Amino acid sequence: MRVGFASNQAVSLTHGGVRTQMRETKASLEALGVQVDVLNAAESLDPSRYDVIHIFTANIGTYHLARALRLQGCPLVISPVFYTRRSRAVVRAVVSADKLVNRFVRGVWTDYGLMAEMCGWAAAVLPNTKEEADLFTRALGIPADRVTVVPNGVEARFADASPDLFRTQEGMERFILCVTHIGPERKNVARLVEALEGVGHPAVVIGPVEQSAAGVRIMERAARNPRLRFIRELAHTDPLLASAYAACDVFVLPSLFETPGIAALEAALTGAKIVVTAHGGTREYYGGEAEYVNPALTGDIRRGIEAALRKPRTNVLRDRVRANFTWDRVAARTKAVYESVAR
Repeated sequence: MRVGFASNQAVSLTHGGVRTQMRETKASLEALGVQVDVLNAAESLDPSRYDVIHIFTANIGTYHLARALRLQGCPLVISPVFYTRRSRAVVRAVVSADKLVNRFVRGVWTDYGLMAEMCGWAAAVLPNTKEEADLFTRALGIPADRVTVVPNGVEARFADASPDLFRTQEGMERFILCVTHIGPERKNVARLVEALEGVGHPAVVIGPVEQSAAGVRIMERAARNPRLRFIRELAHTDPLLASAYAACDVFVLPSLFETPGIAALEAALTGAKIVVTAHGGTREYYGGEAEYVNPALTGDIRRGIEAALRKPRTNVLRDRVRANFTWDRVAARTKAVYESVAR
């Protein structure tokens, strides 16, 4: 079987979860005997060479590629990477309005309308959570028999991470850790920084700083907290990143929503206690073994962190993640979808 992978060009700059999802799914599929090519826009594409083309993210950045492939008759699989806290009724109304307007005035699009149209073309849609799947079937109108939940994954190597390197190089252990992008509103780092001011415990935030007014404000406020240390972005393969997960006591990811946040899965696999947003299907991954917080309330983020600090460390969540969410398991589910589509 031969599969083409594609996404929007921004993933090559943002270095976020979508890029990790593509890279690790590719490697694990290849271990199962699937040939995977990452499509290059600068090269000619012959869709007939592929059994399936898998597009990661459903948005304006991938819409025209999906449309062109559909017109070529190529079987499409789409991992939409989508969540919204708006009600199903609101999303349905926007999609309906989008369709109505485009009957008379072409070129007037909404994000929801584009996504619904793209996923309507797909032979299979692969959300990361049941909650996300519910959005596609109940709000965007995608038939349930074309929607299969394929979770996000984690590299098994994080289970063997040692705290020694971070402890030696940074002189810290048993701290609060967050690995995220600093500046984007969804990542909610401004409220995290505010919450940490009231927690008498050392903390570390690792990640790239967005060159924006929000990024500057976050860094200026963080500089006033002597217990908070920032480390600029570490490569995903940097041993210091895995060691930071293993060295921390509590990992916190208070985004406005996550599905479920690959960094939190990585930290959980090292044995860290997890504090995570309540929105985006996170409970499907962490069950009763995490502290869930309302990301809109700084006080609740602080409460979740303090509750996690008081809890004893166990291997229950670590074992849950290892049993259900490693990339080899994700790849096996994905391959089964490809085989169904190809048939």
